[in-house]
Amino acid sequence: MARVLTPRAEDFPRWYQDLIAKAQLADNGPVRGTMVIRPTGYAIWERMQAEMDARIKAAGAENAYFPLFIPESYLRREAEHVEGFSPELAVVTHGGGKQLAEPVVVRPTSETVIGEFMAKWVDSYRDLPLLLNQWANVVRWELRPRVFLRTSEFLWQEGHTAHADEADARAYARKILHEVYEDFMVGVLGIPVLTGLKTARERFAGAIRTYTLEGMMGDGKALQMGTSHELGQNFAKAFDITYTSAARTVEHAWTTSWGSSTRMLGGLIMCHGDDNGLRVPPRLAPVQAYVMVVKEGDGVTEAAVKLRDALRDAGVRVGFDDRIDTPFGRRAVDAELKGYPVRIEVGPRDLAAGNAVLVRRTNGSKTTVPVPDVVAAVLAALDADQQALYDEALAMRESRTADVESLDDAIAAAATGWARVPWSVVGVEGEAKANAQGVTVRCLRRADGTVPDSEDEPDLVAILARSY
Repeated sequence: MARVLTPRAEDFPRWYQDLIAKAQLADNGPVRGTMVIRPTGYAIWERMQAEMDARIKAAGAENAYFPLFIPESYLRREAEHVEGFSPELAVVTHGGGKQLAEPVVVRPTSETVIGEFMAKWVDSYRDLPLLLNQWANVVRWELRPRVFLRTSEFLWQEGHTAHADEADARAYARKILHEVYEDFMVGVLGIPVLTGLKTARERFAGAIRTYTLEGMMGDGKALQMGTSHELGQNFAKAFDITYTSAARTVEHAWTTSWGSSTRMLGGLIMCHGDDNGLRVPPRLAPVQAYVMVVKEGDGVTEAAVKLRDALRDAGVRVGFDDRIDTPFGRRAVDAELKGYPVRIEVGPRDLAAGNAVLVRRTNGSKTTVPVPDVVAAVLAALDADQQALYDEALAMRESRTADVESLDDAIAAAATGWARVPWSVVGVEGEAKANAQGVTVRCLRRADGTVPDSEDEPDLVAILARSY
């Protein structure tokens, strides 16, 4: 059979584009830099939303919705923020056939418009903390778009909170980092992300601290999977978000923002995908088990239907394929491309012996299983393969991360993977030198792996890599 995808080792970017097209995940939109997310891709995004949304709500935040159009003057109230986003802004100057009195920006992020309403909604310390989240689309005019990774319009969630003091804001930004993002990315996506502090050069425009989660992709590059920001009082002062304290003094609130996006779909592809297509971790997969009728035979379809129903009753998300007018080989290749964790193949020969065939996407193994044992075998495979994908990704990251003692060695190591190097030997000047060679400081971490409060702490470790 002719190969379906360009091999990863031969041309990783081409493999990525091939997989997105052949697995029917997305298409390029009609305007440069936009994308159409197809049902297969959107089903995965919906599962991401559901898992994330549950964690966000467990952290105390409530969902709301804010306008797509933001007055340009709002962005200009926080100078560092507008400067940081200025090259990416899409600005509307005409509406209804007339020039607008004030241009409006298509939201690149919502700190400014949400800050305006936080100022209206917060009066007293009793109104704090105010914990909001929205699921929305945003627009950032990308010069070098790539589907899921960098598109001019993408989907995401963005959280925005206001707190009575800096300590509470910091604790909440870190709660989101660990209890929402890290828990989801490790436990559901199966991606072993590193958490850390962004340097001043890399942090979000208008923030005082940015915390990040970095994942290693199959080509050794880093992908920023999500961020959580402490905004200090910058936006509170710009938008007059004040509250009356218990001591009856008027104080500015402390705010945070945090977000993750459809970029996670790109991370899923590049971390777990192989030369046969996507591999979706079972906890994330919209279809965990795919029951397939191999060909017609006495009682074959009926037996497949019973297996489908039994799996569904056991809490498994099941797909069903009885398209016997389409060659089985083509259907099997399609299932592999889409990354269904487990296939159960039901054919006349195996069924006559009381069996079905269980195929595991993670390692490609095929096992003949007695029909009464199929449900238990599927459940065991789903649990094992969730862990197997994580372990494989972690082993890859560790094998491609070098411990070095100099900036030059770190830049050299970043050609094939990541480098761990003392931040003290990099510093601001070294960071600029690395950037000039296409290498960035992905994050700073303490020696024990915890996230620092400041890049000025002693004995910090810097993670350097090339990135998407």
